[in-house]
Amino acid sequence: MSELEEQIQQNEELRLNMIKIKEGKSYTDPEVITASQELDAVLDKYQELMMKKSKKE
Repeated sequence: MSELEEQIQQNEELRLNMIKIKEGKSYTDPEVITASQELDAVLDKYQELMMKKSKKE
């Protein structure tokens, strides 16, 4: 599996985790905020990978 494919899989897992954690909680709940921050971090990494890929093409 390529680095990009692994990143996409991780993004999806964290997105689904955040949705599950959010159920019945407010957006300001500390657990929801932590999950959101984790997802943001991997999305940033994904964006960097995509930018590097587009520069190579």
